[in-house]
Amino acid sequence: MSGLTRLTLAAWAASLMAAGALLPLVKPATWIFTAAFLLALQSGTGMLCRRVPLARPLTVGAQLLVGVLALTVVFAREQALLGFLPGPLAVQHVAELFRLGAEDVGTYAIPAPDTEGIRLMLVAGVLAIGLLVDVLAVTFRRAAPAGLPLLALYSVAAGLSGGGAGRLWFVLAAAGYLLLLLAEGRDRLSAWGRVFGGAQRSGRSGSLVGTGTSFAPVRTGRRIGAVAMGTALVVPLVLPGFSGGLLGTGGGGAAGGGGGGGGTIAAVNPLVSLQDNLRQPEDFEVLRYRTNALDNSDLYLRLVALDQFDGTSWKSSVRPIEAVPKSLPWPDGLAQSVRTAEVTSNFVASEGYDQKWLPMPFPAARVDIEGRWRFEPAGRMLVGDDKQTTKGVRYQVTSLDVQPTAEQLAAAGPAPDALLREYTKVPGSLPADVKSTALEVTKDAANDYERAVRLQDWFSEDGGFRYDVDVTSGTGTEAISRFLKDKKGFCIHFSFSMAAMARTLGIPARVAVGFMPGTSQSDGSVSVGIRDAHAWPELYFEGAGWTRFEPTPSRGFTPAYTRQTSPTTGPTGPAQPSDAASAQPSAAPSASESCPPEMRRLGECGQPATAADDASSGGGTDFLKVAAWTLAGLLVLALPLTPLLWRTRVRARRLGPSGGPLTVWREIGDTAWDYGLEPDDAQTPRRTAERIVRAGELTGAAAESVHRVAGAVEEALYAPSPRPVAGLAEDAARVRTAFHANATRGVRLRALLAPRSAARLHWSASTKWTALKTRTPGLRGTL
Repeated sequence: MSGLTRLTLAAWAASLMAAGALLPLVKPATWIFTAAFLLALQSGTGMLCRRVPLARPLTVGAQLLVGVLALTVVFAREQALLGFLPGPLAVQHVAELFRLGAEDVGTYAIPAPDTEGIRLMLVAGVLAIGLLVDVLAVTFRRAAPAGLPLLALYSVAAGLSGGGAGRLWFVLAAAGYLLLLLAEGRDRLSAWGRVFGGAQRSGRSGSLVGTGTSFAPVRTGRRIGAVAMGTALVVPLVLPGFSGGLLGTGGGGAAGGGGGGGGTIAAVNPLVSLQDNLRQPEDFEVLRYRTNALDNSDLYLRLVALDQFDGTSWKSSVRPIEAVPKSLPWPDGLAQSVRTAEVTSNFVASEGYDQKWLPMPFPAARVDIEGRWRFEPAGRMLVGDDKQTTKGVRYQVTSLDVQPTAEQLAAAGPAPDALLREYTKVPGSLPADVKSTALEVTKDAANDYERAVRLQDWFSEDGGFRYDVDVTSGTGTEAISRFLKDKKGFCIHFSFSMAAMARTLGIPARVAVGFMPGTSQSDGSVSVGIRDAHAWPELYFEGAGWTRFEPTPSRGFTPAYTRQTSPTTGPTGPAQPSDAASAQPSAAPSASESCPPEMRRLGECGQPATAADDASSGGGTDFLKVAAWTLAGLLVLALPLTPLLWRTRVRARRLGPSGGPLTVWREIGDTAWDYGLEPDDAQTPRRTAERIVRAGELTGAAAESVHRVAGAVEEALYAPSPRPVAGLAEDAARVRTAFHANATRGVRLRALLAPRSAARLHWSASTKWTALKTRTPGLRGTL
């Protein structure tokens, strides 16, 4: 085997071994076989071109061309010209797959299903990384820099999988890089001819490179690589503060054996996808329940409590876990003198709701559930052990409806010293304006209860805050300070900020994450949707225990004990489990059923959607990094296709759901321009339509489509109340198909590869450049 072939195989293997870190992100992981085959075709093309030999740019271009053709055959064969050439329909189809893939990764948590869009993103990303590795290591003979794309691939996978992709994947990625370095070293040494190798076992004083016996430099290189990789694995395990090492799961999940009742629960942050779920235009049901409570407005379903604030994020502490007792312990700090009532609720989780934290009313007194569940006493949470999740589970929870009065909360005594120390900690980096604002808002308050109510009312009513899910969900100290100035955010900002401000006032506080009570249905059940995901602060008052507050405006329900009157309703008789169909979770409830009234007033309710993942498991928006890297690599390597890609993108945007008659009309005009008919903006839409039909020789449905869109444009421009017109995007596609059918082959290729309407790019750039030159002399004189 020649050195060039060996180096090509090493680059191919190193790319695939690094791509192995992506396997846990998607299930099933059969996409890796497609990626391996296409990457072999791409690498083989490079090897053949280098044997010819061709110039380096031509070699890279040939590899890129083969990669694009291979992707076209696999993902867009039916739309491609002759089954393999990426024509306009194929490009449009691939762009649609990328769009669907982006939607999928924003919807599903890890491991995501192997949808066509996600599969395309993964395979294209591996091809792009593999091409970079092959170009650096083989074409330019620089194997060391080739480690950068390999490292980027592994790092993205490790970050998306929750802080570490596992020991096996790290070892594979590192071994692939070492294999690449050794192959390059052997290739370089082979160019030296005879190499001194020291005393051999055969008694010879040296050996020739390539005889099959390892000589000294190769053996030394292998030893150095093995020692370096072993050091990276072992040393972090023995260093203080790095108990998990480079490969530690960090915040993975429940630890401890499934057979025992002990263990610990690792620190986690369940808010990774909360903002993405709140942004979703469509809702779907995650669970449904029946309860004997007459008023379920206080029946918040709590997943986890976040009690550590380190200045960058809120997270749950590392706590011991135990077997779920038959009856849970009495809640901390709750006195017998405070009125309570037992509430029994029966829950059925959706098959699409798959995460480890069990939604329960707080405080739960008894939980009847089958499966491998563990109890964390400090937060009164149930967490799945040994891959146990909420998917499709049925369970019954008996909880306490705690009903303290305002007088009882106002007269609450001091919290225990240990609890006070733990739950009033704030980082030294907390900006001073957080505490000063808290003091200003609560001035003249007589006790901690009045301070807490004033903070809640300031956020929800008096402070001028606005609910907005499009605000960046930072949770650090600077984010809190910025939120207090901008006065807009969503439940994360309100709950985190109120908890932090309460701590500065000496009130023990933490943040709870879960779901709002949901929406009552006509059959007596209550439906909880993904957009009911919520976060709220819990403050501790001796005698009442951990007490819920609601600072988020237009979301949730303000507790009765923070208003003038105390709750008077109580539960009815015990609820009975029901196997009726009405108690089953619906994968697609109506928007009116699963969307709370507060969100309907904000206009945030969408149409039903299929079941996706839960409100607090990781995944979603972060997986888009894979798409970003893939698209960036393809765009850099495909500059000659910029006009085609720009035109495809513009067409998709114009004909998308947000497009109207004017944008569709612009698309029809640019389509005619691409096929040789220059635009004339001086004419009316009706005259322009006649011109397009005449010059393009359009007949039948295509001609009617042009006139139909032109009429919609005139109505949009001149009618006092234009009516919405459906099907305009289909009309534009019909016109484009007619132009394509009537044009010659040369005109078709020109319209595809070098569309005339791409001149708008030049016009836009020229306009901006002229404006910049106009401003430059004045700016220079000012300076």
